[in-house]
Amino acid sequence: MELDFFWLAVGLAVAAYFIGDGMKNFKNPNSKNMMDRLSEDDDKLLISEKQVHHILGIHQKDAQSLTKEHSNIPHIVINSNIYYPKKRLLEWLEEIGK
Repeated sequence: MELDFFWLAVGLAVAAYFIGDGMKNFKNPNSKNMMDRLSEDDDKLLISEKQVHHILGIHQKDAQSLTKEHSNIPHIVINSNIYYPKKRLLEWLEEIGK
């Protein structure tokens, strides 16, 4: 019985969040919704060295060893920071996977 009230409270809190988020943009129909804001991260052209493992879907240690073993991986150095062009990185990965 007590657990039922807990789930009811959680459901009401989630519903209140989504209603509040919808009311925030009520007079501005062209504003971005929550799903659009989440997909903005996918639109990045350059990926930092720390984010490569997220794009490739592997562990961070595996991504580090991959970048060290393959010196021909497409990358750009800006202010001694290494960045990878997302599109070219995925194309390069498909090529070496063949």
